[in-house]
Amino acid sequence: MEKMILKTAMPGIQFLRRGKVRDIYDLGENLLMIASDRISAFDVVLPGGIPGKGKLLTKISVFWFRQMGEIIKNHLIATDVGDYPAECHPFREQLEGRSMLVKKAAQLPVECIVRGYLSGSGWKEYQRYGSICDIKLPEGLKESARLDSPIFTPSTKAEQGHDVNISFVDTVKIVGEEMAEKLRDVSLKIYSRAREMAEKKGIIIADTKFEFGIYNDELILIDEILTPDSSRFWSVATYEAGKTQDSYDKQIIRDYLLTLDWDQTYPGPELPEHVVEKALERYREICDIIVS
Repeated sequence: MEKMILKTAMPGIQFLRRGKVRDIYDLGENLLMIASDRISAFDVVLPGGIPGKGKLLTKISVFWFRQMGEIIKNHLIATDVGDYPAECHPFREQLEGRSMLVKKAAQLPVECIVRGYLSGSGWKEYQRYGSICDIKLPEGLKESARLDSPIFTPSTKAEQGHDVNISFVDTVKIVGEEMAEKLRDVSLKIYSRAREMAEKKGIIIADTKFEFGIYNDELILIDEILTPDSSRFWSVATYEAGKTQDSYDKQIIRDYLLTLDWDQTYPGPELPEHVVEKALERYREICDIIVS
């Protein structure tokens, strides 16, 4: 396995913030976004990571950013370290393949989730209320059922701790009616196009989340897009409504953690090597399918 990068260190370059996976540096007019190999589960960043995961996430995001350019602009400027400012060049080893030079957008404080299938927290909410984020759904739906039309189910964004699902009305209160409608409409457009493309490759995108920002008074797509960390990918060949699906993501890690006596609070447990290897294999597999 290649060397893991869990935290970056670039003396002389202004460190801005560290998220669950990404480290952000301030380059003045632009930002440098680096996808580490950190892994989070149940909103807790675990002590170890998945070697090379950040490179796979970056490769997938870059692919989708380029595919969605006709729908909405994004923050991506460059991915070749040679095109970065000169002060970044000495840190090529940390940056190569896992970083993006991006526009410095003002991030909006909501996560834009689109669900095309009934799974995860959406399935739990439906079982309890018959709805998701105040969107009423038909009675009698099974777990993993395909929804007649994808739905927009936003949440508040949390760097630490659990995100909270909110209604469209709550979204309007946070960003205003016009912006809330823009976020909903463009999120559904991106998801619909991605779903169509993925299904041709034998992949179901059950749900996903997008993040947006404002740059030069214009709404743009930021952060990552349609990766295994932000989406739920299933195989068309093995899909069957009425049960939990096998996912191309960190579900292997979640399943392992659920076998432990752990209260899902920081710090999390170290992952055994066989679990890390299985998870990496799944990340590699979905990356190969998507970008082919």
